Amino acid sequence: MYVTVVPNRGSPPAILLRETYREDGKVKNRTLANLTRWKPEKIAALRAVLRDQRLRPAGEGFEIIRSLPHGHVAAALGIAGRLGLDPRVKTAELMPPGAPRTRLLALALIIARLIDPAAKLATARSLDAATASHSLGAVLGLGTVAVNELYETLDWLLAQQGTIEATLARRHLGEGTLVLYDVTSTYLEGRCCPLGQFGYSRDGKPNKLQIVFGVLCSPEGCPIAVEVFAGNTADPSTLKVQIDKLRQRFGLAA
Repeated sequence: MYVTVVPNRGSPPAILLRETYREDGKVKNRTLANLTRWKPEKIAALRAVLRDQRLRPAGEGFEIIRSLPHGHVAAALGIAGRLGLDPRVKTAELMPPGAPRTRLLALALIIARLIDPAAKLATARSLDAATASHSLGAVLGLGTVAVNELYETLDWLLAQQGTIEATLARRHLGEGTLVLYDVTSTYLEGRCCPLGQFGYSRDGKPNKLQIVFGVLCSPEGCPIAVEVFAGNTADPSTLKVQIDKLRQRFGLAA
């Protein structure tokens, strides 16, 4: 038996399974099956069997050297794209203009914070091609990632904070819109932060320096703006700053 391809005038060729036999001393052929509708890989497998070639079982013949988790990365990147955070798409409204790699690193920092929160050194290692713990760095084409690059990206993001917050305000706030505001604090282990002060500790760490920060949100709870205060700042005194922000920066009437 053998597989043959028969040309068809004006139509795709027919792929037939045939056999050769002798009749009255003559060699003849007959068709056993029409394989035209078969998938190419199935036809190739049949050809190999007919040639007495050994077929390898699925999974045999190759070795998996490395496999990076990807599902959570794909989900988070998909959401980032819909929110306007992915600089690879034209609708990246929330990612300010800048060097392409810096913008990709900014996106990587955001996604990594969601799927694998860690210190910046650990985050750099999880993104680096040689030490990656998930597919984020590979998908974004980051290659080698140094921790100093991440700190530089954070400095760039800080300089873009006003632009990002103004964009969010235009998207989610308007005249007469309810604005949510809350204040919290977090303690520090180091002593080099200029805003670190002793104050009322929500963490139950009165012996630790802390910082206070307030977050403005839309009625749906979408963060619009964040501001950091010295750790000894009383909650009520942060409210005027936020009202001024709404009036002066976002152009809304209080």
